[in-house]
Amino acid sequence: MAVFAVGDIQGCFDDLQRLLERLKFNADEDTLWFTGDLVNRGPQSLEVLRFVKNLGPHAVSVLGNHDLHLLALAAGVDKPKAADNLDAVLSVSDRDELLDWLRHRPLLHQDEALGYTLIHAGLPPQWDAATAQSCAHELEYVLRGHDYLEFFQHMYGDQPNRWAPALRGMPRLRFIVNCFTRLRYVSAAGDLDLESKGAPGTQPQGYLPWFLVPDRASANLHILFGHWSTLGEVRGHNVYPLDTGCVWGGKLSALRLDGDDSGSWYCVDCPGARRPEARKPAVS
Repeated sequence: MAVFAVGDIQGCFDDLQRLLERLKFNADEDTLWFTGDLVNRGPQSLEVLRFVKNLGPHAVSVLGNHDLHLLALAAGVDKPKAADNLDAVLSVSDRDELLDWLRHRPLLHQDEALGYTLIHAGLPPQWDAATAQSCAHELEYVLRGHDYLEFFQHMYGDQPNRWAPALRGMPRLRFIVNCFTRLRYVSAAGDLDLESKGAPGTQPQGYLPWFLVPDRASANLHILFGHWSTLGEVRGHNVYPLDTGCVWGGKLSALRLDGDDSGSWYCVDCPGARRPEARKPAVS
């Protein structure tokens, strides 16, 4: 029995299968944690969705921004983007079953026995473990309920950009979804920068990678996350970035979470379905 965390796949099914061969993954015994963004841009989103869904209890996947884009697109709320590669998912006979399964994925997964917390993007500095879990549950309740279409209609936007416990309604839910699925940079005061996507050093003055903000309330958590293909290697800070740019011609990476090999990294080179992005040195 083994537990592995795997970075953003984004429709790169063949690369995932090569990684699982390297891990000697046994679908009857082992478990995979996915950082979200199972779909889009890569060529085989449909195959990825079916594969992860069919793993049943042997897979945990949190929602990423591309996963939510697919759901909003299927609901008729969002419009296709030039780089989308989702037609296969939207046109198959089991589309509704797949999308319903995806809509019921969590925003945050925590395993106290293993000591890891799984999210897609980031946490604002004001959120401790309890607040992050509570906010995730709030949004999950809406996504899994009858009013999810209304949420999708108000999901997009960069405001509010700072956490306040008094936030209510759609502004509160929008802030929550932006943190869990879009966040990279934040100011020490907690202002989100949702536009910058490059490596550390390219962001506006006064902003830091979310995990480098001094005295962030989640510093005691061991956080696995994806979403940031340009980030590069990070040493320390109790964070484990797993998006190593597979869809861009980088690597698909996995981290062993249990057993004698806990902390071991594995990766495979990927041909890249999109133009490779530049990589920057490690954050230390």
